[in-house]
Amino acid sequence: MSLIRTASERGITTLTLDSPDNRNALSAALVAELSDALAACGKDPAVRAVVLAHTGTTFSAGADLKAPPSPYAFVDLLRQIVELPKPVVGVVDGHARAGGLGLLGACDVVLASEDADFALTEVRIGVAPAVIALTLLPKLEPRSAARYFLTGERFGTAEARAMGLVTGPLADLGQVLDGMRRASPQGLRATKRLVTARVLETFERDAEELVQLSATLFASTEAREGMTAFLERRDPAWRL
Repeated sequence: MSLIRTASERGITTLTLDSPDNRNALSAALVAELSDALAACGKDPAVRAVVLAHTGTTFSAGADLKAPPSPYAFVDLLRQIVELPKPVVGVVDGHARAGGLGLLGACDVVLASEDADFALTEVRIGVAPAVIALTLLPKLEPRSAARYFLTGERFGTAEARAMGLVTGPLADLGQVLDGMRRASPQGLRATKRLVTARVLETFERDAEELVQLSATLFASTEAREGMTAFLERRDPAWRL
C-alpha cells in the first residue's frame, strides 16, 4: 500500500503523507516514496508547485523508531525539497513533531490551522534535532529556536508564526496557490534559488557533521533508554 497519495489540479500537485496508523512517522519506506514523488514533480513541466499535506490528525510524528530511514536518506530528502525547481507549500492541520518540523523547514511556504501544534521532542529521548537543524536554524528566530530545541515543549501556531516556522494561516492556501499559478515557471525557478541560498549553504557546510552526530546519538545508551521508554509509554530513567 502506498504511503504517499498524489493528486493534481491546474498545475498544483498535492503529495499527501498517508500513513495515519503511525501518525505519518518518517519510516524508510515513506521517505523513499516521498523522494520518488518529488522527483517526478521536479521533472514534470505541467507541475507549477507542490503541496505537501497529510491525512489524519498529525502531519508527521518524526522518525519512525521501529523502521527509521538512514540519516543520509533523510538529509537527501530535505535537500531535495529545498532544491526542487518548483515551490513547495507545507500544510499542517493538526500536530507536527521532531523530524516533521524538518520537512516543514525545507518547504518554501508553510500554512497551518489555528489549532495546530508543534514540538521538537528529540531531547526527551536522548538525541538532538541534528539533521533537521539544516532546514530550521537558518529560518527560525534564534532565541525561540533555542527554547524549543532545548525543552521539547509544545507550541502553537501563533508561536510558530512568530519564530518563522509557519508563514500564514491555512485559509491562505487558495490565495498562495493562485499566486503561484500566475507566476512563470522560469520566474519561480530563479526566485526559489534566491530564497533557498542560505539554507543550501548549511547543507554544504554542516550536513556531514550533523549526520555523524545524529548517528552517534541514536546509537548511544541514553538514546536506547529514551526510545524504549517512549515505546513503552513510561518516563525515561533520567526524568527528575
